[in-house]
Amino acid sequence: MIDGPVVAISAIEHFAYCPRQCALIHCDGLWADNEHTVRGSRAHRRVDSGQARHERGRLVLRAVPLWSDALGLTGRADAVEIDGSRIIPVEYKTGIRHGSAAELQLCAQALCLEEMLGVEIPTGYVWYGGPRRKVGIPLVPELRREVREIVDAIRTQLISGHLPEAPNDERCIECQLRSHCLPELTSAPGRVNRYMARVVFRCDT
Repeated sequence: MIDGPVVAISAIEHFAYCPRQCALIHCDGLWADNEHTVRGSRAHRRVDSGQARHERGRLVLRAVPLWSDALGLTGRADAVEIDGSRIIPVEYKTGIRHGSAAELQLCAQALCLEEMLGVEIPTGYVWYGGPRRKVGIPLVPELRREVREIVDAIRTQLISGHLPEAPNDERCIECQLRSHCLPELTSAPGRVNRYMARVVFRCDT
């Protein structure tokens, strides 16, 4: 059992995209929708239904609750396919691949399933709605190690409450929390202090 706050599996994707975004969502409790999050929510209606069905000879479970005492993780899998003795997690994404966030989230789901069911899961899949392709992801030791490191980093973030500096790069353009984050203001060293000094000076006068 991990000593410290439990980490949501969804936080792994947020941290991989931007540690500041992760802190705003999971430490400060902020959230805002944009066209990407709304599109994702609509596309996940079937996945989130929790309905089980047989597809192509496999039993497919949807919205499967997950947890890991060893890693201090909780969340759910979009889908888990059961093919004989094989357990296969599947992560659904509405667009195309962006970095390694989906693979990290998928691997975290597999680590939870391995602990819960006492099985080995060598491979999972990510379904990308843009090209409508299901991509096999080998759950290699390097990917597993990266997941553990990110989970530790998120837990440290939750405990400290530290808000990382905004990257102020191309990621910020599509971020749903841009108006909360204010990357143009907060990314430049000293800019906040200069801004506060002007505000305080004006208030004093």
